[in-house]
Amino acid sequence: MEDVRSTGGGYRIDELARLAGTTVRNIRAYQDRGLIPPPRREGRVGVYSESHLARLRLIGQMLGRGYSLANIGELLEAWEGGQELGDLLGLEAALTEPWAQHTPIVVSLEELAELFGVSDDLGAAANILSVALEEGLIRSEDDRYVVDNPGLLRVGAELVAAGVPAGAVLERRRALVAELDVVAAGFVDLVANHVFEPLGEPIPAADVPRLADLVRRLRPLAGEAVAIELAEAMDRQVQARLSEFMTRILEHAGPPARTADGRS
Repeated sequence: MEDVRSTGGGYRIDELARLAGTTVRNIRAYQDRGLIPPPRREGRVGVYSESHLARLRLIGQMLGRGYSLANIGELLEAWEGGQELGDLLGLEAALTEPWAQHTPIVVSLEELAELFGVSDDLGAAANILSVALEEGLIRSEDDRYVVDNPGLLRVGAELVAAGVPAGAVLERRRALVAELDVVAAGFVDLVANHVFEPLGEPIPAADVPRLADLVRRLRPLAGEAVAIELAEAMDRQVQARLSEFMTRILEHAGPPARTADGRS
């Protein structure tokens, strides 16, 4: 059985496991799979170095991101073959981290009722909550209701308060999600077809940091482009569709009333 005390030049396996936030069993399994090199031997005792600790922490991070041990092995092999693992992980993070940045909030049924203007009808609020849970706009967590995107819920509440039926709001939201998926796919295709694909397979290590930077810069650029085009489209649609209501209002308003001195 290995001694658990650290030595002046490294770590015994129990201490290594504690520092890396893993278990002795995992360390031995990673070693068997070739994910970490064997320790230095001092007699019958294995001594692990700082590089072992760094590798274990890296493996833990990658497992936390959803990689399998097989995926991790491939990445580590690429790194040892000349790729810079930090650059590879930077690109992976740029590709997988959420684009939408929201601060979730916790709401009660009463707060939801107030938001949708049905404070005097908790039955209606319960129906709204049920639909919101089904649509994924709200999720239940430990007897609490969590709203991951409060802004989206507020938009829905404003439309309902204006007189738009909740069912119509949800239907429009579903359609919007589908339409924006097409828009997003178009942006991604531009980059994939004209930037990633021409680099060939495998992508040269020297290009990986540039690609990670490009993906991160694409986020605000895509959002800005959509916001600009949406604003212009709203101008066109409001003028084309809603201005007719203004015309009707003016037609039925009649001539302005005149005062006794004949002024309007």
